[in-house]
Amino acid sequence: MELIATAGLRLSLKQRYVLLAFVTVGMLSIGFHLIRNRHRDVKKNRVHGLTEESSEFTLEGKPFRILGGSIHYFRVPRDSWRDRLLKMKACGINTLTTYVPWNLHEPRRGVFNFRDDLDLEAYLSLADSLGLWVILRPGPYICSEWDFGGLPSWLLRDPNMRVRTTYQGFTSAFNSYFDELIKRVVPYQYSNGGPIIALQVENEYGAYAKDVEYVPLIKEALQSRGITEFLMTSDNLQGLARGGAEGVLEAINFKTLSAAHLLRLEQLQPQRPRMVMEFWTGWFDFWGERHNTRSEDDMIPEVMKILELNMSINLYMFHGGTNFGFMNGAFGSTDYKSMVTSYDYDAPLSEAGDYTTKYYLLRNLFSALHTEPLPEPPLPQEKGEYEAVIFEEHFSLWDSLHFSDKPLMSHKPVSMENLPINNYNGQSYGYILYETTIVGGGTLDAMKNIRDRALVFLDRRFFGVLDHTIQQIDLTDSPKKRTLSLLVENRGRANYGENLDDQRKGLIGDIMLNQVVLTDFIIYSLGMSPDFQLRLENSGQWKYMEETLPAFPCFFQGTFQVNGVPKDTYMFLPGWSKGVVFVNGKNLGRYWSMGPQQTLYLPGSWLYSGTNRVMLFEEQRTVGQIHFTKTPDYNRILNLL
Repeated sequence: MELIATAGLRLSLKQRYVLLAFVTVGMLSIGFHLIRNRHRDVKKNRVHGLTEESSEFTLEGKPFRILGGSIHYFRVPRDSWRDRLLKMKACGINTLTTYVPWNLHEPRRGVFNFRDDLDLEAYLSLADSLGLWVILRPGPYICSEWDFGGLPSWLLRDPNMRVRTTYQGFTSAFNSYFDELIKRVVPYQYSNGGPIIALQVENEYGAYAKDVEYVPLIKEALQSRGITEFLMTSDNLQGLARGGAEGVLEAINFKTLSAAHLLRLEQLQPQRPRMVMEFWTGWFDFWGERHNTRSEDDMIPEVMKILELNMSINLYMFHGGTNFGFMNGAFGSTDYKSMVTSYDYDAPLSEAGDYTTKYYLLRNLFSALHTEPLPEPPLPQEKGEYEAVIFEEHFSLWDSLHFSDKPLMSHKPVSMENLPINNYNGQSYGYILYETTIVGGGTLDAMKNIRDRALVFLDRRFFGVLDHTIQQIDLTDSPKKRTLSLLVENRGRANYGENLDDQRKGLIGDIMLNQVVLTDFIIYSLGMSPDFQLRLENSGQWKYMEETLPAFPCFFQGTFQVNGVPKDTYMFLPGWSKGVVFVNGKNLGRYWSMGPQQTLYLPGSWLYSGTNRVMLFEEQRTVGQIHFTKTPDYNRILNLL
């Protein structure tokens, strides 16, 4: 009970009483199977991996309850993996779960990346060394509030593409990917001495369910490549029975346990283990909406109910991390909403890996299910607060165009994905600029073909915005020829829903001026790649702020100093409008004054002791500096630009 007393400093009297009562009763309950740290014991002599015996899991023939937590390696800097997993272990979690993002591992068809922050094998090895089991969720589709649900954008170059089906164009692509991925996974299976005790077959397919042959095909794709461990699926209540495959356990996802969940599981899988693959500890955020939170008073009693019923559980998320770069997902096409950069999720560990009240409550709960004392949690990491970045140089987007890839001349608009660049893989993320010549004025109609947000310029002077909600704008009349420019931002592809095949970005069709279709475009790819940044940085053509006013959209460049060992911090951008921040070449993600998120997490491992360089792309206004803070701000709605 010492742990409860320790955590009690953060708890109300009622919370402490409820928790103490639960642990006391729970320790006496025959419904609890005390969990030993069998990781070391069974590694030398493995015969029976995770399996099911009546209504419970077994490992090496002994009762085993999965106490899982999700941490996605691709949302956490590699230098922080050990810290986060040690904190997971100290909380009493025995099983790590993670998705695998196809779009990052195969950014171009046939070109694979499993290095650095994407070194999946290093992540699995680390989990193994720390005594954590692993449930791997390899997709190919993962949802996860991640761009396109983890699918690579180059799939959309096929005009007939039908993702998540047995359409040959899709199956040939994911089979090629699985050839590369699964050979890296097989050695880390339990039967081969590794930590992987189970794998998930696809993800929440019951909510999609467009092809009854698809999930069995994914199952066969795993097993034919050497996967021998336990298999399960993952669906919400409505999706159960629509997303399964023969012999595969159906796990369930929810926020609050209901009688309907238990009844449905019993109907579908009588006398089989009950597994909550996603117990939602919080929720994600959309730009322009309030920050989502879930109180510990709401969450902890639900965890108690699950444990009392002897169910296995996976906390989604245990640690959310960050949608670095352009990786945030979105909902919908007509009612479009995109996720923010932070994936804090109001999880037990914060975006920066800090302890929360939820963490301590869960540690107390889970400690009662172990026969050995839990390891002490690692010490909290101190945050840094550096001197402000004062931007001294600027570089207009218009001046930067000759540092981008060679523009395309096209009679009709071409979407990002169909640009003949990147070895004919198209453009995946960022911005794209369309320019054409017009005469006169009138109504410019987007025809619902702008994905997702366009800044409109006449002779490169800002005129207005077109997006999913604003489809028309009136242009002033003029007898002269003028350049119409549309800077279109891909704000994130839908990661969930029925319209996944309709996620092409940029101008995906015609636009009209006074009901006349515009033609003859010059198209610039502006994916903000590291190569592009380097060309800008070394161009020698930056202008000094004290000498000339910036012309928007605009790049800004500045530096700040770090004395001693770099520490995690948050960038705070009051007064800026909307854009992207790069620090030492790393894309921290998007900022937008509309909120709710007002700060960007900056990992200390991405900083140098000494001088650090910041490049910022801003769409509409500047205050000339960025500040740092030790605490995040996720919950302020400001102006709706």
